[in-house]
Amino acid sequence: MASEGKNLVGVDIGTTSIKVCDVREDRKGNRTLTRFGYHPLPAQTIVDGHIMNAGAIVEGLDQLFHKSRRRDVSLRVSGHSVIIKKITMPTMTTAELAEQINWEAEQHIPFELADVQIDYQVVTRRDDQGQMDVLLVAAKKEEIGDLTNLALEAKLRPRVVDLDAFTVQNCYEAAYGVPSPSETVVLLHLGASLTTLNILSGGTTAFTRDVVNGGNTITEEIQRSLGISQEEAEAYKCGSAQGVVPSEVPGIIRDCVDSLAGEIQRSLDFYLATSGDAELHRVFVSGGTANVASLQQEIAERCQVEVTPLDPLLVAQPDPKTVDPLALQGRASQAVVAYGLALRKEREQAA
Repeated sequence: MASEGKNLVGVDIGTTSIKVCDVREDRKGNRTLTRFGYHPLPAQTIVDGHIMNAGAIVEGLDQLFHKSRRRDVSLRVSGHSVIIKKITMPTMTTAELAEQINWEAEQHIPFELADVQIDYQVVTRRDDQGQMDVLLVAAKKEEIGDLTNLALEAKLRPRVVDLDAFTVQNCYEAAYGVPSPSETVVLLHLGASLTTLNILSGGTTAFTRDVVNGGNTITEEIQRSLGISQEEAEAYKCGSAQGVVPSEVPGIIRDCVDSLAGEIQRSLDFYLATSGDAELHRVFVSGGTANVASLQQEIAERCQVEVTPLDPLLVAQPDPKTVDPLALQGRASQAVVAYGLALRKEREQAA
């Protein structure tokens, strides 16, 4: 991608909270985090990816931006409304691809084309074989419209809508560099209601999958088993509860972690069985559920590979004049998507 202009403000509207990151970049490419905002959302604000309480989100955005003049933002969509496919096509020119892509999309996208926004990018050309790999993306217009309308209602100017998997990849590559062609890296974003998996092989996205399971499953199971409030259950899950933790809690967390790690392992096994890649080299985890330490350990044991928390502070350190260091404490993993969104620019175009 060729990029111009200032960085956009990254706004990650998640199931349980809104995260905002503002990253400034100087002429030498040095980055600084000049603003970080976090606003918790009431339970049931977003259910199964659908916005149920728009007012709570607009109110949260108003609070996060009430003193800010910078209102050009990038947003993200994920889940059922998004399809990502890597397809192989005969080598062709840019103009030929533009003509052909809708026909290809009809073969691979399980939605009516009139209902989705299509985007695509050539990731690999194999001219000796007369083939090229194309990353095809479709997102439902309705979901994009709902999201951008919320931003507009909060007097923001949405410029870019990105996908979870790619925002995490943006953050990872800015922090650690593009993986070498011989390295296979797994990016796991462990959210409240969704786990997004993006496998990078040969330096580009080779496989993506969403697992409809996340940290909320653990909270809900603790709540159900003990007959307590959602807030109490969340505190037990995060290890922030006051007083004695009921003896059942570790076992409940262990069972939920085992289930989620098993689903992740099945996706990784499927990739290894169908891709031709012999092994995975590293796994990076992000998202609020990445803070559940036993989950990292379980993934590492199952996959027999090093699991590392993705550190967004390697992308841009907070400016101590404008960002309270304590605001990010314990929330770095949750900030990864917002960081990735904040790397997008005002004017971007395909190279």
